[in-house]
Amino acid sequence: MEKIHINRCPKLTELLDENIDIFNKLVENNEEVPDLRNKNLSGLDLSNAMLKGLDLSGSYLRNANLRGVDLTGCNLQGASIRNARINGTLFPEDLSAEEIIMSVTYGTRMRTFPKK
Repeated sequence: MEKIHINRCPKLTELLDENIDIFNKLVENNEEVPDLRNKNLSGLDLSNAMLKGLDLSGSYLRNANLRGVDLTGCNLQGASIRNARINGTLFPEDLSAEEIIMSVTYGTRMRTFPKK
């Protein structure tokens, strides 16, 4: 079996360790954006994380707590949110309600559709 290597930057380490307050301070104080593409964020409590505008494309957010998270401006192309808690979550406008429902219910990877 091939071993997967994850490069951990300080922000990603804090996020994966659920040190959300520290993650948010790092995001606020630094212009370097953490690379969250294709990351496994399953089961994490992200309810207070500052994720607005970040690239979460291809990420797995299965069983994650996304309650009240502002995801506007995020790239969620190919992300999966099966069984995620999404009460009060603000989603990007290029993501339809049907895509969100299919992903929460069946784990499908979401497709984004730019607004015309």
